[in-house]
Amino acid sequence: MRLALGVLVLTAGLAAGADVADWPQWRGPLRDGLVSALKPRASWPETLAPGWKLKVGTGHSSPVVSGGRVYQFSREAESEVVRAIDLASGRELWRQSYPAPYEMNPAATGHGKGPKSTPVVADGRLYTFGISGTFSAWDAASGRLLWRKTFERSHKSTSPEFGVAMSPAVSRGRVIVHVGGSNDGALMALDAASGATAWEWKGDGPGYASPLVATFDGVEQVVTQTQNALVGVAAADGALVWKEPLRTPYEQNSVTPLVASGLVVYSGLDAPLRAVRPVKKGEAFTLASVWSNPDVGCYMSTPVLYDGRIYGLSHKKKGQWFAVDAASGRTLWLGEGRAGENAAVLAGAGALFLLDTSGALTVAAADATAFRPLRKWTVASSATWAHPVVMDDAILVKDVETLALLRIR
Repeated sequence: MRLALGVLVLTAGLAAGADVADWPQWRGPLRDGLVSALKPRASWPETLAPGWKLKVGTGHSSPVVSGGRVYQFSREAESEVVRAIDLASGRELWRQSYPAPYEMNPAATGHGKGPKSTPVVADGRLYTFGISGTFSAWDAASGRLLWRKTFERSHKSTSPEFGVAMSPAVSRGRVIVHVGGSNDGALMALDAASGATAWEWKGDGPGYASPLVATFDGVEQVVTQTQNALVGVAAADGALVWKEPLRTPYEQNSVTPLVASGLVVYSGLDAPLRAVRPVKKGEAFTLASVWSNPDVGCYMSTPVLYDGRIYGLSHKKKGQWFAVDAASGRTLWLGEGRAGENAAVLAGAGALFLLDTSGALTVAAADATAFRPLRKWTVASSATWAHPVVMDDAILVKDVETLALLRIR
């Protein structure tokens, strides 16, 4: 049985009949990691054929695709750069940049100076969120800067300890973003056209996870991991609806929650995979604990919900693939371990697409009984922290400095 997703909005402005290759935001059209337009295959080729390749700069920001264009956010020297690229040819269509000097936390030097946030494309606009907190809106067709906001006047720090990593979301003409730094943040809704503040909630600093918008008991809510909590705030006005403490070592809440059948599934470093149900009682909401699975803990890798099962990479045993029943929380299988430090996890057409940081992309069966790899490709010669874009006939991969299109034949 396939669990119905509870995420009711966040289609990032896609119109009916949009290009099936569109992947306009973090984790795809519905922010759930599902490659829903992918056609099933009887087999996968032994190798991928090279397409185009372009040097685009450093950073962990994932490529996004809309209307036959790829948008990539990156760093070149001490500037953050955003560019549009023709999907078919790899030709650069426009490029914009702005100064973005950044001093890394000594504990995170291996991750580089970013950016880490993935842009979002909606209604002809592209939104980027820089490593130190510069939020920009661009005309997606021309690259013209529409508006920009920085937050040094309202917050003592404009980014958390390890830099901005949350990826903004667009819903009902508003952009959702968590600004500020440690112990001094604001989860905000900005008018998508003008950047004017619609509402803000100042109850916690930002984490490194990204928000979803979902509806529980008739109330539309922004759900995200903050610095020290899992929260739901009203999408209409930013009022706090519910809050669950979530403290991880070094305050590294990094996992984007999953929402399905009224449940919110979440995890963190040294914290089990858990599911809670927001329930309205009178005018207030309470959180009912549904299940907790100590076999699995997610650090920086967000899992995916597919066909009633949660698939992902646990940080245990130096990286362990897992499958968990979404309704009960029961462990279905665990991999052998040592799979990697981090991975991007996508699913579609009966398969899992698992890109680890070594540049290896594994296609595995979305199986309820065991980890069953079908094909493994080396897709980059350097680290791959960004999520790939999987299409019917090609895959986009961002490594340390390049963006490449690889063809599936």
